[in-house]
Amino acid sequence: MSTNVLRTADGWWVVRGERAVPVDTQAVTTAELISDRDAVREAALSADVGTPVADLVVLSPVTTPCRVVAQMVNYRSHARDSGFPEDVPPAFFRKASGSVSGPADTVVRPSHVRFLDYEIELGLVMGAPLPVGTVVEERDLPAYIAGLVITNDVSAREVQLTKTQFYESKSYPTFTPTGPYLALLEPEDFTRLLGLRLKLSVNGELRQDRTLADMIVRPARALTLLARFQTLDPGDLLLTGTPGGTALKAPPKPVEKIGALLPPAVKWKAFFKSQAKNPHYLSPGDVITATIATPDGRIDLGEQRTPVTDANGTRST
Repeated sequence: MSTNVLRTADGWWVVRGERAVPVDTQAVTTAELISDRDAVREAALSADVGTPVADLVVLSPVTTPCRVVAQMVNYRSHARDSGFPEDVPPAFFRKASGSVSGPADTVVRPSHVRFLDYEIELGLVMGAPLPVGTVVEERDLPAYIAGLVITNDVSAREVQLTKTQFYESKSYPTFTPTGPYLALLEPEDFTRLLGLRLKLSVNGELRQDRTLADMIVRPARALTLLARFQTLDPGDLLLTGTPGGTALKAPPKPVEKIGALLPPAVKWKAFFKSQAKNPHYLSPGDVITATIATPDGRIDLGEQRTPVTDANGTRST
């Protein structure tokens, strides 16, 4: 069964129900903790009654700097929303690790961004080096993936679309909320991955709700494709795509065909004028809630709850 780990400014903790037990380790980084699994196991078996989890100020369990890589359009429902065929070619992009923030930290909308979007994603935390040229089979996953985290691939859509710029649009500070738990997996846990259900709500309204069965390129294949050109190391993070339900959706096909005939500046002006009527983009005062778990709770990554503010600090009270 997986073991949930938290990180605070004081160190690492193993979660046992509503309480957490400190891990006796010198590990500072996620990679160092992964290499000290014996200390994690000892904490899990400790007689220490622990500290209430609610009393802890939790940080991202993925420490930075690290590589943050993401899969693009990797759920069938998201492909439909985005106007892609279901056989969309697999693609990856990088995010700055400076975008990683904690599971309760505020998401800050930059002053020049109007169309701020959410994307719940399962994050794979590497536990071993993945050299270029590696071929990963399903049976090999426990050798490369140490654990799982909730991530939110927050996106500045006008930057992404008008500049065709994924790196900038998804790399502003606070644009990758991560955690609360790092679920360290045992080999038998990998058979449960497809049962993981991703749910994201904004102000209590459910927006995204799918299992990994909706995934187009699953983790073993994704690691193989990524390893054609990218090395990964322990502690690095792979975001595996988001289900349908984001604020951004492709326009109807007739509108899209007309837009393709327009000069880019005119096309985007018209598109974002229509998007301004869409109430699903994030605004200051919104609260995003995200969970990922199997139905039986054997893998449960906790609840991520992040408020939204603008660059001037405006948010609800």
